[in-house]
Amino acid sequence: MELCSFWEGQVGDVEIEQKALSSPEVGIGPYVEVAFYHKRSRTLLVTDAVIFVPRKPPSSISSESLLASAKNGLAVKILSNGKQVPNDPVVDTPNTRQKGWERMVLQILFLGPSNLLEPNASFAQMSQKLIVSPIVNTLVFSKVPEKARDWIDEIASEWRFKKIIPAHFEAPVNAGRSEFLAAFGFLDDLLGERYVNRPPSLSILFTSLMGKAASYFPPDDMRTLSSLDQFLVSVGAVKKTNEDDGIKQCFKNIETIWSCNLLVSLSIQQVLNHHLQQARKEI
Repeated sequence: MELCSFWEGQVGDVEIEQKALSSPEVGIGPYVEVAFYHKRSRTLLVTDAVIFVPRKPPSSISSESLLASAKNGLAVKILSNGKQVPNDPVVDTPNTRQKGWERMVLQILFLGPSNLLEPNASFAQMSQKLIVSPIVNTLVFSKVPEKARDWIDEIASEWRFKKIIPAHFEAPVNAGRSEFLAAFGFLDDLLGERYVNRPPSLSILFTSLMGKAASYFPPDDMRTLSSLDQFLVSVGAVKKTNEDDGIKQCFKNIETIWSCNLLVSLSIQQVLNHHLQQARKEI
């Protein structure tokens, strides 16, 4: 309803511009992201490029789902950072719902975060700021950093947006060029000095400093996702991070894509089994 009211009466005769990022060389299939710019409202629309995780759970998520996520079940026992997991009953309180929301977010972002038992610290690192989700960062943009940098620089230089509407999590987000560029700060580390196409300025320096914070992910939380990436690289399903764009993808047809989806599932299962064995040793 909020988004509907935001757009009501605004999209009639006003042109909406678009810029597409097409990266068939990412891996098992082409990745396409299209950004749209609504001039009158100065709003940027994206699908997976960036997200904004709110501090509190949105009203669209039921209390039952939040309480179920707050329960110390098998996932929490596996991903407890080696700590003893109590079998406390789940009591419906604001704090319990908040814990459920934090656990839910970390599992969505990292697949296998390091500590679901005490999610506060990791959640604080990922919420209340515009970021590129760890999965899209690792499996997409880090594979084609030059293309990604060209795309976001073009968006930031040509469109004077002050709001962003992502397809996931909170929207609209009060954010402009600086926050958008900062979310992609990890590309600067990947590209280094060999890809500098923007003149130095105080605003760029400030954006770079913001980017260090916006694109920082807790290393322990990234472990499962990094292992998945290494596995997919080893079987040729995705290219290495920052690999030469001239290398062609190995898998192009539908049967191979289905096979690679199975490999992804098996890889995740292997990681979870490893955590489960560790949890059993602790018990």
